[in-house]
Amino acid sequence: MISADIQIVLPEIALAVYAITALLAAVYTVKDGAASLLVWLTSGIFVLVAAWLMTNGADAQTAFDGMFVADSFSRFAKVTILLSAAAVLVMSEQYMVARNLLRFEYPLLVVFAVVGMMVMVSAGDLMSLYMGLELQSLSLYVVASLRRDSVKSTEAGLKYFVLGALSSGLLLYGASLTYGFTGTTLFSGIMAGVQDQPSLGLLFGLVFLISGLAFKVSAAPFHMWTPDVYEGSPTPITAFFATAPKVAAMALFARLMFDAFGGITGDWQQIIAFLSVISMFLGSIAAIGQRDIKRLMAYSSIAHMGYALMGLAAGTALGVQAMLIYMAIYVTMNIGTFAFILGMQRDGRPVTDIQSLKMYAKDQPTRALAMLVLMFSLAGVPPMVGFFGKLYVLRAAYDAGLAWLAVAGVVASVIGAYYYLRIVYYMYFGEETEKLDAPSQPILGAFLIASALIMVVGVVNLFGVEPIAAAAAAALVN
Repeated sequence: MISADIQIVLPEIALAVYAITALLAAVYTVKDGAASLLVWLTSGIFVLVAAWLMTNGADAQTAFDGMFVADSFSRFAKVTILLSAAAVLVMSEQYMVARNLLRFEYPLLVVFAVVGMMVMVSAGDLMSLYMGLELQSLSLYVVASLRRDSVKSTEAGLKYFVLGALSSGLLLYGASLTYGFTGTTLFSGIMAGVQDQPSLGLLFGLVFLISGLAFKVSAAPFHMWTPDVYEGSPTPITAFFATAPKVAAMALFARLMFDAFGGITGDWQQIIAFLSVISMFLGSIAAIGQRDIKRLMAYSSIAHMGYALMGLAAGTALGVQAMLIYMAIYVTMNIGTFAFILGMQRDGRPVTDIQSLKMYAKDQPTRALAMLVLMFSLAGVPPMVGFFGKLYVLRAAYDAGLAWLAVAGVVASVIGAYYYLRIVYYMYFGEETEKLDAPSQPILGAFLIASALIMVVGVVNLFGVEPIAAAAAAALVN
């Protein structure tokens, strides 16, 4: 029995054993001298584990009496998490070395965070959900304040920790109410307990659970930590925050809603639709006044999580499929955008002011063109892939009878286009200012151009993601 369970959770165990072994080995030997090697080794292991998951497409399996679920849905989310984490690590290595920020703990903390995320998306019980969530969160609190000699970085880590503790409290309170009114923490047991008319206490538990998870996806009005943490953290850490954790939290959101509360879709649908609307509008409007590109990307992520929540609010298999496709596209766009931001520097020092991009296209036409494609895709301008991502979630909402939500999404998208197009305007038409340094890290240029090409070439068939997302959604919504 135990051997069968271990076989199912083997990818998570392998990563955890690697992280613990590497941590002990580094502590007792060369410490930071092995940091660069650990970054590359960790990235390679992430890719290998992702390939392992992709080639082992077994039917849905459960371990530890239903506490852990391995199915097509979790595999899709895990592969996206692993590949995005590997990309961010590779992009960050030279940047961190150049600024004396690379510590051997950094890639290993990322591994622990990723293990937490993988447990989150496979959670079949409120206990395993919380264990995965806290393993991810505790690791992220530390990496947010990795730059210990910076007040901003320390402040970012502290804000994230304090507000994260508050969200964990909300989540735990919701879990305790749910357990109290259903008598179980297993998602399947909760589902059986809510088939009839749910009690008021159970609905309160549901609201608190949603509130705790809304913090993790930085959905308004639980978004307050996002701009400060994005701005204060080292830029590679910000890139990590903007990618893998978002996928994990959104997948966990879907898992909890459909596996535990799938019988009362009408009760949580309106809450998530509300979160979706205010996230889209707050993110789109608040980003207009930003001058720091990292803060702008923070508000951009809030708006994009609103669109992903729109797919979830549909409460259908098509909605989950749309959400998964949207998250895959969102992660790809963000990796390319942060590859560009990591290359922004003047006299060797990082620059994040949007004004510094004025007439950037004159000196760096290729990078400016790639950034233009990514900005158009983030804005949802056809025929970029980002447009089709939004089209999927809008169609899912409309088909589910939420036409008003789809209309709100279109309006918010039009508002949000302004601040993306403003960056393009600065790069091509702004008054020339002091030039940025020529990029010295070819790997960043490779990720930037590759992401931009995906936004153009991927229009043909979304690189085969659509049928995989459909199978993943069908595994969850059954």
